[in-house]
Amino acid sequence: MGGDFLAQMAASSYARAEAARRECSEERMLELARAAPPAPALDGSSGRFRLIAELKLRSPAVGALGDSATDVAARVRAYAEAGAAAVSVLTEPQRFDGDLAHLRCAAEALAPLGVPAMRKDFLVDPYQIAEARAAGAGGVLLIVRMLPDALLDAMIARTRLLGLFALLETFDAPDIERLRALTARVGSAGLLAGLNSRDLSTLEVVPSRLEALAPLLPETLPRVAESGVSSPEDAHRMGRAGYDLALVGSALMRTPDPAALVAAMTAAGRAGQAER
Repeated sequence: MGGDFLAQMAASSYARAEAARRECSEERMLELARAAPPAPALDGSSGRFRLIAELKLRSPAVGALGDSATDVAARVRAYAEAGAAAVSVLTEPQRFDGDLAHLRCAAEALAPLGVPAMRKDFLVDPYQIAEARAAGAGGVLLIVRMLPDALLDAMIARTRLLGLFALLETFDAPDIERLRALTARVGSAGLLAGLNSRDLSTLEVVPSRLEALAPLLPETLPRVAESGVSSPEDAHRMGRAGYDLALVGSALMRTPDPAALVAAMTAAGRAGQAER
């Protein structure tokens, strides 16, 4: 997931946004977003460690994790019933086999359980945030490195207009500094600070980065550990390092009992918090 990968994903995302806009105007998409039933709120205020559990059918790093036969509704309900705070749903089609239909299905299944769905994609246009809300999402992931300041501000303004939370993904200290500057400009309402432990030079996951860089994350935002968190032991370390949440995808997609892993990781993360 190096710089070339991000550039490729950005170009693909721009093309998808333009194609969608030709099918449905921005004004109409905003109407659909505003007319969508309200999404459940993210419970990030309790201070207790929780997971953002992910539905991901393919990873460029490890290959297929699911297929067209995957029961999206059943899987996301299992995550929610085991205690997930939210469910991340990949919608990028080329490298992750994602689809907005997966997001719609997940949001519909999660709504009665009071758990929001989050659109995870390489979002580059405020139109895509309206698209996410129209599909039922309660939040979106935004990659700080992919977005210049003016566009990042516009994307956050759109999330606030439509009542979504935004998980702001960073990879290193300069990204985190931009995140700090962002919160100084626009405030912290509805924002989460994510740190992805993938090294963008080597493409390897470096879990130790999560602990090393945690103290740099803004104190005013809930902190989310991303990549390299796959076991209760990992979750325990994240809770002890000061994270409030962990986004877990591949490990949950590969285990035969994802609900049990959600519950075990949640408990372990809270035990780590208690040791701080």
